[in-house]
Parts: sequence; C-alpha cells; structure tokens
Amino acid sequence: MHHHTHHAPRHHPHDHRPDGESMAEVLDLDAEMHKGYVEQLLGGIARQLAREPRTVLDIGAGTGAGTLALARRFPHAEVVAVDRAPEMLARIRKASERNGFGDRVHTVEADLDAGLPTVDPIDLAWAALSLHHVEDPDALLRQLFEVMEPGGTVVITEMESQPRFLPDDIGIGTPGLEARCHAAAASRGWNRYPDWSDTLLRAGFEMVEKRHDELGVDVDDTARRYAHAVLGRMRAGFEPALSGEDRDTLDLLTGHGPESVLHRTDLVVRGDRTVWIARAAKTHGSVMTHGSVIRP
Repeated sequence: MHHHTHHAPRHHPHDHRPDGESMAEVLDLDAEMHKGYVEQLLGGIARQLAREPRTVLDIGAGTGAGTLALARRFPHAEVVAVDRAPEMLARIRKASERNGFGDRVHTVEADLDAGLPTVDPIDLAWAALSLHHVEDPDALLRQLFEVMEPGGTVVITEMESQPRFLPDDIGIGTPGLEARCHAAAASRGWNRYPDWSDTLLRAGFEMVEKRHDELGVDVDDTARRYAHAVLGRMRAGFEPALSGEDRDTLDLLTGHGPESVLHRTDLVVRGDRTVWIARAAKTHGSVMTHGSVIRP
C-alpha cells in the first residue's frame, strides 16, 4: 500500500508520476525528518500497553520506516509488514537485515483492498498514513478487530495538510504560492480521510485517544532535500491547476540556482499528524458490542 504511507495507489491524483523512485525518496526523507516524532509516539504507546507485544502488524508499510521503528521499540516482537508493492517489501527486508532485525521482521505482499491477509493474533497494529488508501476501511478494521488479541491496541496516523516550507512572501512571484498549491491539492482530493474514530467504533474498538500533533523540524540538509522533493512533486502533480507564474516560481524553487529551496535562508519545516489510538477490549470467545454478546 501507499504517501507512506504516503505510496502509489491507483486512485490518488497526488501520486501519478511514473517514477516510483521519487516517491520512495520523498517517503525516505519524510521518515528521516519525523523519526524522532515516531519514536516519541511509540514510547508513549508502549507505556499504555498492558504487556510487551508479541506480534505487531504494520498496515501499508511503504518504505518501512514504521516497520523498523516498531522492531526497534519492541525488541521481542515479531513485526509483520503488509504492503502491495513488492519493491517496498524488498527494501524493508534489506533494511531489517542491516539493522539486525531480519529474523523478527516478516513481509506479506497483499492488496489491502482485497482484505487483511491471514495473520497471527495481533497485539499492536500500526497504520501510518495508509488507511485512507484502502477502498473499504470499515471492512478492513472489522477484520483487524477479529484478529486482535483481547486488549490489543491499534494506532492510526494521518496528515491533515501537506508539510509547509515557505513564508507567504518569498520575494519572487505572487505571495501565497504554497497556500495555492495546498488548495489545488485539496481540490483534487489529496489525502482525504474521515475521522477514523467512527470507523474504529463501528468495527468494535474502544477509543483510547484522538489527538492532533503539530510537528516542527530543524532546517538541515535533509529538510532542504525533503522540501525540494515535495515541492517538485507538487510542481509535477498540480500542473493544470497552477498559473504560469506559479509554475515558473516552482521551477526556480525546485531548481538548483540561488532561489532553490536547497539554498534559501527563509525555509521553515512544519507538518502535522492526527493520531487515533483504540483498543480491542474483548474477551475470548465472545465480543461485547453495546451490551449484547455475539458468539463468533
């Protein structure tokens, strides 16, 4: 599956360039940028868990940044990474070997639109920026609920808006360029997702927490390359929605001259994540739903 999660689905116009490598590059840079945030998030989740997880599921693993973070944070867990892209899964296996997790990280090639593949009972499920790519998330979360251990935890993250890099007036073109790019993305249905709380509750989970985190990152070389890659994808992806002037400005920003984001001194990096944490509060042999007992 897929903008890491974040990946290459059939029906998402923000991802229609044929060169999958540039998407992988954006995902890798994004993962590097937000590594600290993911570690912090997992640390908080680890403290809430009833016990050390034995089996962890990464749903729509993408480039595998989450898979590796999960394997690192839970050193005794088997981590199962599910994605539909075999090249992504090959990257995950290589990275797992390199990091010494090769024996604990398993990859499963599956199209989540066709349902959850057969997996062992799950203590912790992680769906980072991937659930909005699934055709029938209700069905997927119901299937997930069925395979969760009682008391198992599911964590879903999404991005509310694309990352922001530029001040309103960058000294070239008409001010507000980035806001116009984001509006073009929104009008094309970029990354649209519902409040997953309702979907989780319908599937049988109990909400633990929903929150919105603002992410600020220091501007270093990685941040510059990230801005360059993301703005380059916007330039390619929203071509028809942008004025000629805005296209020219983006060409300067994503080039290699003095106006490029690789060299500008006015760059900022701001992002966000919405996080849903829910629990499968069920007893073995029966599932409590609104006071009635359903025998599986």
